[in-house]
Amino acid sequence: MADKPKKGNAISRRGLFPLLGSSLLLPFIGNTREITPDETTQEEEYKTLLKPDGTIVKVKASALKNSKVIKKNIPNSTFLQWLGKKF
Repeated sequence: MADKPKKGNAISRRGLFPLLGSSLLLPFIGNTREITPDETTQEEEYKTLLKPDGTIVKVKASALKNSKVIKKNIPNSTFLQWLGKKF
């Protein structure tokens, strides 16, 4: 009996599965580097404040440091009158 000649270097199904599996792992092997805080966006600290209408606002802490204090230690009733609220 004579052996049938092969069709060259054909890839069989069993040979295809390792190639397919290894190709799926290639993105995980790529160049990885650690992200340093210098490369990321600078996150600023925010403070939560109340607006006169009662809604909450986030304000940058740097803006609060640069703000000017008009009156210190005012009572709630005076503060509500200043805001124009009725109590």
